[in-house]
Amino acid sequence: MKILSYNVNGIRAAIKKGFLDWLQGANPDVICIQETKAHKDQLDLTLFEEAGYPYHYWFSAQKKGYSSVAILSKIKPNHIEYGTGIEYMDAEGRNLRLDFDTVSVMSLYLPSGTNDDRLNFKLNYMDEFHDYITKLKKEIPNLIICGDYNICHEEIDIHNPKMKGVSGFLPVERAWIGKFIDSGFIDTFRYFNKEPDHYSWWSYRANARNNNKGWRLDYCMASSPLENRLKRAYILPEARHSDHCPVGVEID
Repeated sequence: MKILSYNVNGIRAAIKKGFLDWLQGANPDVICIQETKAHKDQLDLTLFEEAGYPYHYWFSAQKKGYSSVAILSKIKPNHIEYGTGIEYMDAEGRNLRLDFDTVSVMSLYLPSGTNDDRLNFKLNYMDEFHDYITKLKKEIPNLIICGDYNICHEEIDIHNPKMKGVSGFLPVERAWIGKFIDSGFIDTFRYFNKEPDHYSWWSYRANARNNNKGWRLDYCMASSPLENRLKRAYILPEARHSDHCPVGVEID
């Protein structure tokens, strides 16, 4: 199974930039999308079906044009779980899960901490989300959580490790994602790739992308029982429909 994750920074804008042609070429079995910034009634859903994804699920924020996640699949899921059941999380459309025969795949969009209020919101979300996943893993041990975590874990994951005072690389955020991994998850990209200079997000400012001044904010986290099924993991920086690029993992 080939699984991709992509923060598209607006699905309608990404489509105008060639997202659907790229999707057909990349040909994942499942793609988790974050920051669609759209409700289903704002989209021509036949476009996704014509691209080869008859099974598509959308979980949108109450506020139009904001946040929101989706999953497109070639494989029919056994169950679709919209949200976490935690009201303030679900109001922003940040979690969607598909359960297949031997694995469950979640599209996750963690908040960014752009100011003090949102940072506090993010930190609270992170803690409650971890508690939710800890319980969920008892029911669903084979779990892949793909998405924009809005956190760089280690210094190797950011072009300028001195940026310790900026949300996304705060010590408290880095400690949380380390704790999350230690609780029974594999950062699949780092499992296969130890080299520096691999990022999944670049600012639109100062020609950051062309100079590869980036951050690795996007992950395909696999629960530990899936370790023996992992085949490869990668980042696809050549895809340019967003300020992010796709990340992927393949499993048996």
